[in-house]
Amino acid sequence: MRGKGAGRPGGARIRRLVPTLVERTGIRTGLRWKLSTAIALVGALVAVALSLVVHNAARVSMLDNARDLADARLRIAQRNYELSSRPNFPNVKIDDPELPAELRKKVEQGRRATYVGEGLGGGAPDIWAAVPLKDGHVMSLRARFTSTDILDDLDQALVIGSIAVVLGGSALGVLIGAQLSRRLRKAAAAANRVAKGETDVRVREAIGGVVRDETDDLARAVDAMADALKQRLEAERRVTADIAHELRTPVTGLLTAAELLPPGRPTELVLDRAKAMRTLVEDVLEVARLDGASERAELQDILLGEFVTRRVAAKDPDAEVVVVHESEVTTDPRRLERVLFNLLANASRHGRGPVEVTVEGRVIRVRDHGPGFPEHLLAEGPSRFRTGSKDRAGRGHGLGLTIAAGQARVLGARLTFRNVRPPGAPEHAPAEGASAVLWLPEHAPTNTGSYPMLPVREGRR
Repeated sequence: MRGKGAGRPGGARIRRLVPTLVERTGIRTGLRWKLSTAIALVGALVAVALSLVVHNAARVSMLDNARDLADARLRIAQRNYELSSRPNFPNVKIDDPELPAELRKKVEQGRRATYVGEGLGGGAPDIWAAVPLKDGHVMSLRARFTSTDILDDLDQALVIGSIAVVLGGSALGVLIGAQLSRRLRKAAAAANRVAKGETDVRVREAIGGVVRDETDDLARAVDAMADALKQRLEAERRVTADIAHELRTPVTGLLTAAELLPPGRPTELVLDRAKAMRTLVEDVLEVARLDGASERAELQDILLGEFVTRRVAAKDPDAEVVVVHESEVTTDPRRLERVLFNLLANASRHGRGPVEVTVEGRVIRVRDHGPGFPEHLLAEGPSRFRTGSKDRAGRGHGLGLTIAAGQARVLGARLTFRNVRPPGAPEHAPAEGASAVLWLPEHAPTNTGSYPMLPVREGRR
């Protein structure tokens, strides 16, 4: 005999093994299939339970009818025996030695009784009826239960009905789950668009439909959260812009006054700090404008390789420029120059030479040979006022890459960052440099949250 807890360790192992296998194989079950499976399982359980109840109830009813019929036939046989003093009814015997012991006990107590006995070989049961006679003998009747075919037909009908219920429940679960899953997918897509900065998107309008359920409550909650977050971010942006704008005048005055001081080391220090403060104020204002998503790209057609070569030569003559493949692009030269200069400044300030700039089609790569980008930047992207690890910190205010990413977004471009390691080197191996890659779009930026302004050309209206 096994104890109560004998099967628990194996069951616990199975419960731990199933999620592990699902996770390793990457199996993803949709809501429609989960709902369909749940409805199918519930339908199957209900169908099995009802089938058992109906089968047992029908069997009991048929057995009761058979026992009543045997008792009625025994009454007739008893009257005939009392009139003729001999049994003259089919299947009726006097003092039958095969009479079941339980039925015999009841008859010996002077009671008329019926009994359902086991059939031969596990077949149809026998129906017994017995009654005590006035002469002290026992009259009994034995009949075969003949309704097994009816029970078999009933069981077959119950099985077919149960299968139909399970299939119908599964189909209903798929339909209901598909509708709910479709609404949730639309809500997720709309929420992702909101997360990307499309503030005019509303999740409730995106899911649509006339059915009002919990997805509508979720959509309204997400829309309310997006509106509150938008208002808060806008308020913070306005405060930042107002502070930077108010600081511009006194900083300009401070810089002008510093230029009037007599030459000397103290004057140079004051001028250097005043210029740094002015640069910081201008950068903060630019970040505030980029956060407002109201910047517009003024597009022009340029040769990318020639443009980058001239701008890099003016900004950092020591940087190496390689044009692998020249291409003509439609972009905003001023914003592209801003992105390029910020990447060059970051490479020169935080990395080590030589700084290499490569132009290949619509892709610009800026690489240095320093300690690489910090892990938080690779994982989360540029963060304002966060200058990175100790190896890349100590100078600057952390807005250069933030501005570069914002200007790239206005251009419809994609700016990525990675660390350069030797081929086959593990992730924890020291980096041999940092590489920033600007991917310009194939077409003019029209889906970036900005409103590009194409230059007016002659003959165009």
